[in-house]
Amino acid sequence: MTEYTVVSDQTELADAANRLHAGTGPAAVDVERASGFRYSQRAYLIQVFRRGGGVFLFDPPAIGDLRPLQDAIGGVEWILHAASQDLPSLREAQLNPRSIFDTELAARLLGHERVGLGAVVEDTLGITLAKEHSAADWSTRPLPQSWLEYAALDVLHLVDVYDALLTELDEQNKLEIADEEFEAVRTRPLKPAREDPWRRLSGLHTVRGRRALAVARALWIAREEFAREQDISPGRLVPDRSLLAAVTADPASKQDLARLKEFNGRASRSQLDRWWAAIEVGRADPNLPEARVPGDGMPPPRAWIDRNPAADARLKAARLRVEQIAADLHMPTENLLTPDTLRRVAWTPPETVDAASIATELSAHGARSWQIQRTAAEIAEAFADSLNPPAEGPPADS
Repeated sequence: MTEYTVVSDQTELADAANRLHAGTGPAAVDVERASGFRYSQRAYLIQVFRRGGGVFLFDPPAIGDLRPLQDAIGGVEWILHAASQDLPSLREAQLNPRSIFDTELAARLLGHERVGLGAVVEDTLGITLAKEHSAADWSTRPLPQSWLEYAALDVLHLVDVYDALLTELDEQNKLEIADEEFEAVRTRPLKPAREDPWRRLSGLHTVRGRRALAVARALWIAREEFAREQDISPGRLVPDRSLLAAVTADPASKQDLARLKEFNGRASRSQLDRWWAAIEVGRADPNLPEARVPGDGMPPPRAWIDRNPAADARLKAARLRVEQIAADLHMPTENLLTPDTLRRVAWTPPETVDAASIATELSAHGARSWQIQRTAAEIAEAFADSLNPPAEGPPADS
């Protein structure tokens, strides 16, 4: 087994950066976080490989300033797998690619049945990667040697995968499509924070009454603040089900809360004063949350046939066309056009339905130019056809 070391100071970083800069071709980059263990989504290990430069494993918390690494590889293409997951952590570390190649997204566009990293490596190179450490706590220090080998292998094969997928994309005439999709991922802005993030509590739909919702909100906020302070995943402090158990039980005192068997988690008793104070805040809060959050005006598709039959007919007709185009392109329908985009255009179509107006609507909802070119005219025709459905024929047994 190859022994790997972790770059953990500025001197080692400078040497690694020089070697990577002297390499050739694109740089394979991967990130390991501690999701499920830590509150933050920061990078706890960054792996980089470049032909002629070697493979390096960087410890961002120990190093601090990673500008030498950015200077070394910032001007070349970065190969990532599932780039949308890693880019936020890389940007937090002040690492920003000029261009990217996403091997997961490329595999989707090519119609691969399996798109996980291990599957793509196996399908393209015939090499099997062990994935036993994918859910590990990468904030652990020191990192075990077996974890470091696992992390290194995640990038060591990416450049060869890149070469294989590039050939496939060329053979299927999808290079321009892929470039447009990769750039859309690279430049996609961060999602704005939810207005009421506490409503993400699992099982919140079982809570009845606005006062009880206020207590749930106060408990969620108290847990979030403590989790951020300790840099621990909130669910590891007190699980969602325990917070909701406390809300439902409506304890009369702090002692009653302590006796509640369902209120568990590593911080359920050690921080009992914190949770009881939150319950009291929720009970006294004059600003009660609404029982239901206003929607975006678009009901779930299953309700369309009753709520808006014309929109239902438009959606069903257009969906068939889009699915056929995706099948012809040998890619998943959602990569050709997201279901949400099609639903929004079907629910509120332009006043004049033609290819140009549909193209404008698709663009407004974030569709890329290649998607618009392949779907706008077909969607417009489908909307027109939905106004004049074919007459039903005689019963089959007549």
